[in-house]
Formats: sequence, structure tokens, C-alpha cells
Amino acid sequence: MTKIERIEAALQAKEVDRVPYSVWLHYPHLDQDSRSLAEHQVSEARKYDFDFIKLMPFGLYSTQDWGNKIDFFCTPHKPPLNKADGFLIKGPEDWQKLTELEPENGTYGKVLQVAQWTEKLCGGEIPYIMTLFSPMTTAIKMAGPHRLAEDLRSNPDKVHAALQVITATTIKFARANINAGVSGFFFATQNALKNEITESEFEEFCMRYDMEIFNSYKDDTFFNPYHIHGDNTYFEKIVKELPFNCLSWHDRWSTPSFAEARKMTDKCFLGGINEKDTFVSGTPEHVVTHILEARRAVSDRGVIIGPGCVASTHTPDVNFAAVQKAVKISLK
Repeated sequence: MTKIERIEAALQAKEVDRVPYSVWLHYPHLDQDSRSLAEHQVSEARKYDFDFIKLMPFGLYSTQDWGNKIDFFCTPHKPPLNKADGFLIKGPEDWQKLTELEPENGTYGKVLQVAQWTEKLCGGEIPYIMTLFSPMTTAIKMAGPHRLAEDLRSNPDKVHAALQVITATTIKFARANINAGVSGFFFATQNALKNEITESEFEEFCMRYDMEIFNSYKDDTFFNPYHIHGDNTYFEKIVKELPFNCLSWHDRWSTPSFAEARKMTDKCFLGGINEKDTFVSGTPEHVVTHILEARRAVSDRGVIIGPGCVASTHTPDVNFAAVQKAVKISLK
């Protein structure tokens, strides 16, 4: 099977010649140069025979063009961070500062170039997907959790207006990436947390905008994981109400497990690796056993092996090789 055929089969819970997989992590010493990031990710994908590449722009990329102030360290292990007083949104009126951005300009343009360079380097050989953040995730990165929580309850109209701007900008960015050649989008939400947002707030401020963005690209892409970040999430609600064709979450250190989730849905799962513990600190033998456990939980049907979220930059190379070994072992 080709890599595309293998992923398509997994998405449809069909039999595969081997379970598809990939691993991703941040490269803060490279992610301020589009070509360097693309070249490195393609090189790693070829080295370990990944079935797809999750493009890895820095985690605050969707905020900088609106005015978030960011510290860049450009070292292998320290990602960019908001400056101490770098949040754009410091009060309710600041939500009105947001205006629609063009995907070819600024930081958005630099990230778009990662997709364009990847297409030049491996177009048609290895499918690759761009990382998108939900509008509320971008909002929380510009305001902080306390400011956002206060404003969505006391000034919901202002927050909605800003979310509409973020949504429109994200849709334009997604379309530009489709034109560049991406196979889909890794759509990440950091707001589906029961202890931080009510179910009705999640519906009103998150799901409606997530769906608007998803509907803008679903007919033009085939591989579109929805990443549910954190613990104690609205997982079951997402499974029932959002039509993404693949689910990514911290299945090895939060709930539900693969086995529990399979009772809720037949959607494809992307995960199986504990990126916080086993993958970064376990032995290669432990990593192999760990992945075989995940595969057995779903009998290799409707599963793509990967980390529950971004892998640690301290993960040893031998453990990447261990994943490559583990996906090729027959369960029969």
C-alpha cells in the first residue's frame, strides 16, 4: 500500500498492510525558517518511514500577527513563549483590535511557506497536514484563561466578534494551504475542558466556529484529525456531534482509553503513545510493548499510531526507531 492508501484504509477501518504511524514534535531551533523546518520534517519522515507529516509551526503562530508579543529562544528545547506582559487582550475593549488577516502575510505567510516547501520536497510521496488551532484556542493564547473566561461571560458579544474575525482568517489560511497541497488539517482545541467551560459555553463559543472552519475544507481534504487537548474533556459530546474523521487525544494518560472510546465510536483514532512518560523515558523495548498494547485494544482497525500530543524534544532517537519497529510487528 502507498502511504495515502494506508491512511485512507485506516480512516475507513479497513484492513491495512501495516498500521500507519507518525510522530511529531516542535523544532524551536528551526521553526522560524520555513525551508529549514520543512526540510527537517521531510528528512525525519523519510528516516523513520512515517506515513504522514504533521507540520509543526510554533504553537503561538496564530497570535503574532494580531500583536501578541513573543520571546523566541531558537534553541532545540525551548519553544517560543508569550512575553511576561505580551498578551494582546488585557481588557474587554481589546477584542475589537482584531481585524481579518491575509494568509500570505506576516507569520501566517511564513507558516504557509512551510506547506509550500513541503510540497516541493515530497509532494505526492508523503501526505502532510497543517496544524490549525480552534478560534477559541487562538483567543486563549491572546488573552490568557482568566481574561477569556471573564469576558465570554460578561462581554460575550465582544468575544463573539473577535472569534468571527479569527474564524474568517483561519478559513482563508486553510484555503491557502489547500492550494499549497496539504492533505488535511490537524485541528487542535485546548478549550474542551469540563473544569474550565460549561457545556453550553463549549457549544456557543467553540463548536459553532470549529464547524464553520471544518466545513470550509472537509470536501477538499481527506485526512482531518480533531485533537482534544487536556484531561476531563467533552470527548463523548465531540464524538457524537462533530463529524471529523479522526480523533486525537491523550489516550494513554487521560480518559477515555482506546478500548473505552471504541465503545463510543467507530471513528479512526490517532494516538496510542504516552508522550509524557513512556516515549520520552522508557526503553525501546518498553516502547514496543506499549504500542502493541494500543494496537491490540482496537485490533489494528481504525487506528493510526502517534503521540497523544506533541512529543518531547528530549525523546531519544532509539525510541523513534522503536515505534517504527512496533508498527511492523504482526498481531497474528
